[in-house]
Amino acid sequence: MKVARFVLKIVALSLGAAAVICALIAYWDKLAELGDCAKGKIQRGACASEYDDYEE
Repeated sequence: MKVARFVLKIVALSLGAAAVICALIAYWDKLAELGDCAKGKIQRGACASEYDDYEE
């Protein structure tokens, strides 16, 4: 019985990992877009001037 539980745990872990990988592949374009957006905001915030908020 212990062996069967161990095998089922391994199968469950494998299926969970496969589900995560499939989700990453399915939403890769949206994740990449989100990463690019976050990267742009971080770079803008790091290089912002003191007077960037004011209109000319």
